[in-house]
Amino acid sequence: MRIAQIAPLTESVPPLLYGGIERVVSHLTDELVAMGHDVTLFASGDSATRARLVAGWPRALRYDPVCRDTITPHAVMLEQVARCASEFDILHFHFDYWYFLRFAPQSVPVLTTLHGRLDLQAPTYEPLPGVSLVSISDAQRQQLPQGRFLRTVYHGIRPDLLSPQSVKQGYLAFLGRVSPEKGVDKAIHIAGQAGFRLKIAAKVDPADRAYYESEIRPLIQVSPWVEFIGEIGDAQKSEFLSSAHALLFPINWPEPFGLAMIESMACGTLVIAFDRGSVPEVVEDGLSGFVVGNEAAAIRAVSRLGELDRRLVRRQFDRRFTARRMAADYVSLYQRLCDHACVGVAAAAST
Repeated sequence: MRIAQIAPLTESVPPLLYGGIERVVSHLTDELVAMGHDVTLFASGDSATRARLVAGWPRALRYDPVCRDTITPHAVMLEQVARCASEFDILHFHFDYWYFLRFAPQSVPVLTTLHGRLDLQAPTYEPLPGVSLVSISDAQRQQLPQGRFLRTVYHGIRPDLLSPQSVKQGYLAFLGRVSPEKGVDKAIHIAGQAGFRLKIAAKVDPADRAYYESEIRPLIQVSPWVEFIGEIGDAQKSEFLSSAHALLFPINWPEPFGLAMIESMACGTLVIAFDRGSVPEVVEDGLSGFVVGNEAAAIRAVSRLGELDRRLVRRQFDRRFTARRMAADYVSLYQRLCDHACVGVAAAAST
C-alpha cells in the first residue's frame, strides 16, 4: 500500500529524548516499510526513517530557536500533504483534529490516531464526515463518546530496541515527564515509605518549570533517597529500567496509554501503577505488575516485588506490545478504509 504518515513537528521522528507520539510514529513507519509497504513520512527534517521523508519543517520545533509559532509550520506541512494526497492509498494523521476541516471529506481515506487526553475537548468536538478515528486505549475513547472510532490500537515498539540487561536491581524508577498529573511527588513518597532509593529520569517542560521549582525540587532536596537524572534517550533506557526493581507510575489523570509502561515491560521490569485511564488495559495485575488504588497500596505492592518473574514480564511485552503487532493492526484498518472507498467509488460510477 502507499501510505502517508503525518507526524507532529514538535520533536523529530524518533525524538532525541522525550516524545511519545513521535516515538510511536517512528516504530510504526519503519515497521510498515519492513512489511513491504511504500511509506512516506511527513515530519521534521532532522528525522531519521526507513521511509521516504518529506520535511514539513527543517528541524524539530523544540530545538528551533527561531520559530516561536508552532501553528504555521504545521499548516505549511498540511498543504504539502494536500498537494500530493492523490498519490497515496491512505493518509494517517497523528495529531489533534484541528486539521479536519482541511482534509474531510477527501477522495483518499483519512485515518487519525488521537494520542492525547480527550475529556477536555469533548464538549466542542463534532464528528465530521469522512474522518475515522483510532483510540490508543478503550479508556481514552470513553472520554469522547461522540467520536467515530473504528478501533483501539495499542502502541508498540521494536522488540530489539529495549531489552533486559544482566544488572543488579538497586532502586525504584520514574520515567517520563515532571508534571502534576504524572505523580512524581507520589513516587517520591512511595519510595521513601517503602525504604527504597528512587531515580527520576524525566523531562521538565517549560510549562511545568514553575511546578518543578516550587513543588518537586524542594521535595527532592529533603529526600536523600531520590536522585534526579533528567531526560534520557532510548540508548540509556535498557540499563536504567533493567536496574530498577520496578517502575512507579502513580498517575493522577486519565492516561491515554503510557508508553513508559511498555518500555519498562520490554526490560523485564514490572510496573506499579495507579488505576487510572489505560493502566488496567496495559498492566496485567499480578503478571506484568500491580495495579493499585493509592499510595498505601503502592507501598504494599513494593513488598511483593519478589512474587513476579521478570522473564514473564518481558513475555507479556512480546505478546502484546511489539511494533509488528501494532503495524499489522493498522494495516487491517487501512485495508478496511480503502475497500470501503472503492465500494463508494463503484456505487457512484453506477448511478
